[in-house]
Amino acid sequence: MPALAVLAAATPSPVPTVDPDLVTPGPLGFLTIALLVVVVFLLVADMLRRVRRAKYREEANAVLDAEEAAAADARADSPDGERPDDADDGDGAATPGR
Repeated sequence: MPALAVLAAATPSPVPTVDPDLVTPGPLGFLTIALLVVVVFLLVADMLRRVRRAKYREEANAVLDAEEAAAADARADSPDGERPDDADDGDGAATPGR
């Protein structure tokens, strides 16, 4: 064991050779990181907005598809294949608003 103690004692401790003030990021590093944070924040906000918009479109399309399916069922249930709201009153006059 004394040989191990001699080797450990003979190993010099490292002395810093670089000035710590020269290796700091400085103002340029701070500005770079701040710019990256702002850009990432804007990208995430834009992504969330687009995801929400796609979700709302999907929900609106589902409602429209359900309405079309209900209208198709109503046409299929009518005896002559016409839509119930297109039925003629028998007076020959067009229905107002249509």
